[in-house]
Amino acid sequence: MVETTGGFTSEGLALEAKTLELTSLSQKEAIEIGEIALDLGFDRGVPIAVQVRLKDWIVFHASLPGSTPENDSWIARKAAVVLATGSSTMFERVLAEEQGIDWYAEKGLPESTHAIHGGGLPLNVSGFGCMGILLISGLPQVQDHLLGVEVLTEFLARKGELP
Repeated sequence: MVETTGGFTSEGLALEAKTLELTSLSQKEAIEIGEIALDLGFDRGVPIAVQVRLKDWIVFHASLPGSTPENDSWIARKAAVVLATGSSTMFERVLAEEQGIDWYAEKGLPESTHAIHGGGLPLNVSGFGCMGILLISGLPQVQDHLLGVEVLTEFLARKGELP
């Protein structure tokens, strides 16, 4: 697998996930996360689709101008990875690259239904683990992931919960 992950390390991404841990995640909060992503997407004029889930329940979805139905397929495949692993899609990709493994063969999960491409971030709640997922599709995978990090950072800042 060619390195396409912007110089991330699995160690750095694991620390990032810990930093982005939430204290709670209600349906209202999940929608607020989606609205932050939507606002950033509109402000920047980027062709993304955004989805926020509570486990596998879709509570927020928006397809911005320029996005396509293909983005929804990517979102579903990224969500399947986060549901299966509890980790971000970028973490899973970087770890596979670091280990030099074929992630799909190693996990026994088909590429047709799973995508280890950045843009799927678990919504981890302190003491409960992965309670939801933020999904972004439409930009190169590193930018999808970084936008997700920015969204969660903004959400935590609004709640006064940044470390």
